[in-house]
Amino acid sequence: MPTTRSKGPRFIAAFIILLVILFFAIEYFIRASQEFSPTSVTNVLLSMMQVIVLILFLVLFFILGRNLVKLYLERKRNIVGSHFKTKLVLFFIALSIIPTFLLFFFASDLISRNIELWFKTPFDKVIEDTKSVADGVTANAEETAYHYATVLSREIQGRRLVQMENRLALRDFIRQKLSEYKLDEIGIYLDDEELFTYLNPGLPLQDYKSVQPGLVQKARQGDRFSSIEPMGTGEMIRRGVGFDFAGVGHVLVTAGRFFPQSYAQRINTINTYVQRYRLLAPQKITVKTFYIFILMFITLLIIFAASWSGLHLAKGITVPIEKLAQATKEVSRGNLDVRVEDAASDELGTLIDSFNQMISDLKNSQLHIAQKTAELENRKQYIETVLQNITTGVITLDSEGTITTINPSAREMLALEDRNPVGKSFREVLVDDKYGEIVKNIAWGIKNKYRLSDKEISIVSNGQTTTLALALSPLPQANGDFSGMIVVFDNLTQLIKAQKIATWKEVAQRVAHEIKNPLTPIQLSAERIIKTLKKQDPNSPTVIEEGAKTIIQEARTIKSLVDEFSNFARMPKVELRPADLRLLVEQTVALFRGIFAQVEFEAELAADLPASLQLDPEQMKRVLINIFDNAIEAMNKKGKIRVRAAFEKRQQQVSIEISDTGPGISVEDKTKLFLPYFSTKKKGTGLGLAIVNQIIREHNGSIRVENVQPTGARFTIQIPA
Repeated sequence: MPTTRSKGPRFIAAFIILLVILFFAIEYFIRASQEFSPTSVTNVLLSMMQVIVLILFLVLFFILGRNLVKLYLERKRNIVGSHFKTKLVLFFIALSIIPTFLLFFFASDLISRNIELWFKTPFDKVIEDTKSVADGVTANAEETAYHYATVLSREIQGRRLVQMENRLALRDFIRQKLSEYKLDEIGIYLDDEELFTYLNPGLPLQDYKSVQPGLVQKARQGDRFSSIEPMGTGEMIRRGVGFDFAGVGHVLVTAGRFFPQSYAQRINTINTYVQRYRLLAPQKITVKTFYIFILMFITLLIIFAASWSGLHLAKGITVPIEKLAQATKEVSRGNLDVRVEDAASDELGTLIDSFNQMISDLKNSQLHIAQKTAELENRKQYIETVLQNITTGVITLDSEGTITTINPSAREMLALEDRNPVGKSFREVLVDDKYGEIVKNIAWGIKNKYRLSDKEISIVSNGQTTTLALALSPLPQANGDFSGMIVVFDNLTQLIKAQKIATWKEVAQRVAHEIKNPLTPIQLSAERIIKTLKKQDPNSPTVIEEGAKTIIQEARTIKSLVDEFSNFARMPKVELRPADLRLLVEQTVALFRGIFAQVEFEAELAADLPASLQLDPEQMKRVLINIFDNAIEAMNKKGKIRVRAAFEKRQQQVSIEISDTGPGISVEDKTKLFLPYFSTKKKGTGLGLAIVNQIIREHNGSIRVENVQPTGARFTIQIPA
């Protein structure tokens, strides 16, 4: 059945192509004869053309009628796409028939009227008028050339442009007037010599002929200058005007106009066409019939082609759309296994492929979403279980500071067991004064999108002090924007107690050791004084004086140690205020430059450092001095210290790096470097870096140390901007 259906359109198409070939073969034969003689052959050919037009009309009527009946039956059965297909077919038929028939009637009327006018035209009169017009055009061209030659000669004579010193101006003047007057040639002749000639570059210059010398000589003698010279397929018409200029000679100015073709040749051509017309005059009816048949055949051919194309285009559009509509209904019912099978290769084929790919992607996405949903549920349950059971307190806030989640450990640490803080602002929940420092740090972190690590905060509740380690971490969105904050609490109360006991044990041991060192010489000196007094030695005054000096010196050492310990215990509180870090670093570096001849300082401060930071200038200067002193001591007063400050925009913090070229720090000493009374120097008290660490922590910052290659150590300080 499909084979029979495919053979029908092919047969019709082949039959129509045969008709077209036969029709245009007849048309070519008639045209090739170059005349329409009333012979029997011509009549037979015209009759054949008439039959071909009739057959084409019947074929067109059959195809259109058959398809319109099919469309009517499809609409009666409410087949999907039949209404749209009917609209398309009717649209294409109307689009082809209406303008084509209008064009046919207009063109046939135009042919009839033009043929009538053509055969009524008095061509003898046309020839005479054409000759008169040609002569008039030539005379007009000569008068125009003469007029401009006269105007040019007057201006050249009046402006004295032929003088030797004005020749360059004369050339510019002629070049300008050639374009202004729309002439094709301007020539200047002095006596019998040609000074120069300017031509229109659009002329056929390969066929150009100069003015004959004899005409120039005659013009000098007073004759009228006039010349018509052939130039390629056209003519150059020249007129000239001469005048005598005192001290220079006789000047001839010529102006030329070019005509592309000889008028005599055109008149001969017209005569030829008139002769052919007189031969064709008796065949007026035959000519009209011939052209009407051609016009009818082309009209029917256009209507047939447009209708046939419309039918196939409508079918090519509506069939895939029908399949897509059916598939869409299946998808709306939840069937994602449906596929549209169509062999279309145009945009509809792309649409079908995209539809099939979309359904496939939807199916895969459905499976993927189901899988991911299960994973997310498991992960959510896992995270909730972890948060419910870990001892670390966790609170999440949105960008406005509203609490979104809080785990039991956080509620216990902050004594919020009887409240439900979710959905409230952290300021409403942490309203008591004991939470003041926590609220201050969280507000600062949200405002500056700042990351904070291990900030120690003490809370007094029911007479008990709880020490918490506060950590803040910004929550970024997928595009990197700030979406909230994670607040983490660790209860350090027991750990700090244990660390304090361990630290004070070590401090007590070191203090006892430091005190024991001067007590030994004090004891020995006192015993020596007692022995000397018992013996009543004549040298006893000297021995007593030496012993007393030793006792006084060692007592001063003990006093200095006690004073240093006292100073560490009562360090002034950090007072934050706006200060210029760049100026502070430059001033501190300036204090050390020049004091140590073999120590080189290098400062590298970023251009984008904030002009003002919240810090304590004196305490921060104390930090830098302490680190510089340690670096100089480690390098044995010989080496290079480099200070680098940079602004980390994403973290909203300033990083200060201080590196030296000393021997570095051992792995064992790194863990104890910031503990009180730990020192690697022989005479060090061990409080310098402990003070530095305390000052940085009170600035809500952090400090760390690391070794650099090939040698040296680097201290990195980070404070909020």
